[in-house]
Amino acid sequence: MGVQQEAQVGGEALEVWIDQDLCTGDGICAQYAPEVFELDIDGLAYVKGADDELLQAKGATTPVPLPLLTDVVDSARECPGDCIHVRRVSDSVEVYGPGAE
Repeated sequence: MGVQQEAQVGGEALEVWIDQDLCTGDGICAQYAPEVFELDIDGLAYVKGADDELLQAKGATTPVPLPLLTDVVDSARECPGDCIHVRRVSDSVEVYGPGAE
């Protein structure tokens, strides 16, 4: 299996993280992109690493796979808690989510 290409905006790699303090546990993100998001036993959503392991450290990020960019962006837009943040890796500028301009 080859390395999955990461999503880019304007040639910039993207990563996603969830602010668990704002997470409502609705699970919309896990429905849109189960390869990237998962609800834990605490009822909150987390991003997953390449090995499918939940990344539970505060502010943990994971790369956005190119084939899932639309699903991840839709998750950020539909999230009732406004807690999903998609940003450029190079300068941490948010491109989708509540902090995007």
